[in-house]
Amino acid sequence: HCLSARAVCQREIDGDRGSGYSWKITLLRNYWKSKVKQEWLSGKYSNIPSRNSLPEKSMYPMDVDTWGEILEAELER
Repeated sequence: HCLSARAVCQREIDGDRGSGYSWKITLLRNYWKSKVKQEWLSGKYSNIPSRNSLPEKSMYPMDVDTWGEILEAELER
């Protein structure tokens, strides 16, 4: 699980590990974020007509850099 989360959230996980969080806490802090981020990056939500059409688990608190990655991926599509 750690490796799959790190494949999507490398910056976030490396930051947590650098801050001294254990692997377990790092995984707990980033697992769901990595799932949501992967869905956004894969284009799962590219053609959603409105905010009300988004599935309940499509949002997660993410920083500006993460949203920048997602927006860049959308622009490239």
